[in-house]
Amino acid sequence: MDRKKELKQQFKETPVETGIYQIRNTKNNKILVGSTLNLKTLNGIKFMLETNAFTTNKELQKEWNQYGKDAFTFEILEKLKKKDDDPYFNEKEALLALEEKWLEKLQPYGEQGYNKKQA
Repeated sequence: MDRKKELKQQFKETPVETGIYQIRNTKNNKILVGSTLNLKTLNGIKFMLETNAFTTNKELQKEWNQYGKDAFTFEILEKLKKKDDDPYFNEKEALLALEEKWLEKLQPYGEQGYNKKQA
């Protein structure tokens, strides 16, 4: 099997991981805390920021453009532990609860971050 096919197969076989991530601006230490059902999507977020298409958070996009990609780090804060043996386990609800925990802990609002408090 050629290398490209091998890598594609490996990518397909890699389990989808759900979790909480943070994007940190190393120049001013502001952070964005987010969640995703598929942590592989972090590559997509990087791509959107690099192509000035990250409309989800205009302030983060502005500072990305200002400081450049080398001023930012991406970090997985916690992976959601799935409970396959629990028929009532709701992955989306569990992920939201996990995100709330990290938002409470890190308080990435105002001067400290890019998140907006929910009213």
